[in-house]
Amino acid sequence: MDARPNSPEARDISYHMHGYTNARKHEEAGPLVIEKGDGIYVEDLAGNRYIEAMAGLWSVAVGFSEKRLVDAAVRQMSKLPYYHDFGSKSHSPLIDLAEKLVQMAPVPMSKAYFTNSGSEANDTAMKMIWYRSNALGQPARKKIISRIRGYHGVTIASASLTGLPNNHNSFDLPIGNVLHTSTPHHWREALPNESEGEFSSRLADDLEKLILAEGPETIAAFFGEPIMGAGGVIVPPAGYWEKIQAVLSKYDILLVADEVICGFGRTGEMFGSQTFGIRPDIMVLSKQISSSYLPISALLINEKVFGPIADESNRIGTFGHGFTGGGHPVAAAVALENLKLIEERDLVGNARRVGAHMQERLRKFASHPLVGEVRGVGLIAAVELVGDKANKTPWETAGALGGLVNGFMQQNGVISRNMGDALAFCPPLIITEPQVDQVIEAFERSLEAAAGQVGSPS
Repeated sequence: MDARPNSPEARDISYHMHGYTNARKHEEAGPLVIEKGDGIYVEDLAGNRYIEAMAGLWSVAVGFSEKRLVDAAVRQMSKLPYYHDFGSKSHSPLIDLAEKLVQMAPVPMSKAYFTNSGSEANDTAMKMIWYRSNALGQPARKKIISRIRGYHGVTIASASLTGLPNNHNSFDLPIGNVLHTSTPHHWREALPNESEGEFSSRLADDLEKLILAEGPETIAAFFGEPIMGAGGVIVPPAGYWEKIQAVLSKYDILLVADEVICGFGRTGEMFGSQTFGIRPDIMVLSKQISSSYLPISALLINEKVFGPIADESNRIGTFGHGFTGGGHPVAAAVALENLKLIEERDLVGNARRVGAHMQERLRKFASHPLVGEVRGVGLIAAVELVGDKANKTPWETAGALGGLVNGFMQQNGVISRNMGDALAFCPPLIITEPQVDQVIEAFERSLEAAAGQVGSPS
């Protein structure tokens, strides 16, 4: 870090409070200031170049220097820099994007609704679900079920859906009417000798027991990521989504697929719902929708959801919800161009092909004494690090080994992210096999450096 009083690093410490950061440690260590982007690479103020193996925050599909997205933004900024969709107003990029998303959906959808982030979109989904229950004359049907270790955002409502302690601790969360059920992590949560199918059946049974205990007439919806992202890249076990959906269907409970990370190619299909045979009533979209060049997110809702909401808005006189920047014309134009690039360049196919290579390379570390599990699909993966392989327990404290290896990764020119002891890999969809090999080689060097510091595991 540059310690000069007027350096960018020092001014960052003086004036900027960071998200997902230990504020006191940040005062001591300072920031890594990223100044430039080029393809899968970013560069800091000192000129050090890194492979961005997390695509920013799981989100930059087309890399960090796509001129077509810059040009799309400039064209739209010059034509119509801002407008909204309140009071039946609209604009061409918003109409085009809504049509595109509804037509892309893997199951029949009726309408697209636009927000600015995944958190806002999940928050809006909850409000729509409650609004719909009232429209149907079911005022008791307000409870929402999500999962332990699931991640759905950080607003008051969406952070309540999130099932991670650090999103609840000291925030007085979760709010009422939010319930959490089991995590579908076979390696960590299965009983001895319990197969994936048996584990999935047990989790479906857990869900049904929760529904019956609370009263099926009080349960409105179930939220789930196709692959759980920030909770550790948890890939669902065999039969999980089929069995969960059977329970939801039995009690007429809506299914919300949070596709914020999985959507637009990450799993090797356009949507994670396709990868796992999910048939959602609502889809939540963000991140790769615009490669995060500009903030935008969307909800896709089917007619079962839209119809009662439309009727209720007619009874009241309006649907009293919306965002100043929701469906912003510049963000919508960039999203449209981004989706064109994903299709034209077959980045979904690239995620499938190069992702298979990444998964194969990573799985070769499964026998390493510090590796508990390697998991992933397409271009998203995680390596779970352990201090004691047999007992699946951490080195020193939970997250210490993950943080150590993550630090070595940065020294070795790769930006990754550890969620506790799970080190994640989620590179831009444009990455090539040779570039994946560079990431893997950096990981191998980092793992060995950590092994040297940790010593021989017991």
